[in-house]
Amino acid sequence: MSTAKELRAKSPADLQKELLDLRREQFNLRMARATGQAAKPHEFTRVRREIARLKTVAAEQRRAAANQSK
Repeated sequence: MSTAKELRAKSPADLQKELLDLRREQFNLRMARATGQAAKPHEFTRVRREIARLKTVAAEQRRAAANQSK
């Protein structure tokens, strides 16, 4: 679990890679649930929140970059 402070220290490329990894994990959790193998329901919430946190930090970085270029 990454905190927002840790995510802000990463580059946009690293954030994109981590987002892709989390999306894959979310997909795998959904497939496990569909086949009746989901053992840890709290993982769905954790992954969803981490994705939201990551997307928020990425948007902040994009906004900061846009403001610096003006």
